Amino acid sequence: MAGEAEVKYLDGDFRVVRPGAFVRCAVTGVPIPLEELKYWSVDLQEPYANPEAVLQRHFPDARGRRRRASRDSIRGDSLGSILLRCVPS
Repeated sequence: MAGEAEVKYLDGDFRVVRPGAFVRCAVTGVPIPLEELKYWSVDLQEPYANPEAVLQRHFPDARGRRRRASRDSIRGDSLGSILLRCVPS
């Protein structure tokens, strides 16, 4: 199972369609081991390596703003119901 997995992203969970060890972040292209996968979009069916990648994909105009997002607020949520709690840094 050393290759790239194919995954179906669900609300709060995901299902492995084709076995593999990792998926690639839709923004950065970095491999994400399945056991470390925490961020994805159900609507876009794509994974993200970290909260910053989520922000880049869904809020590209906010790139210059320095904010920290709570990881728990975006973990496994669908795009339609994604909530970000931003705190000025």
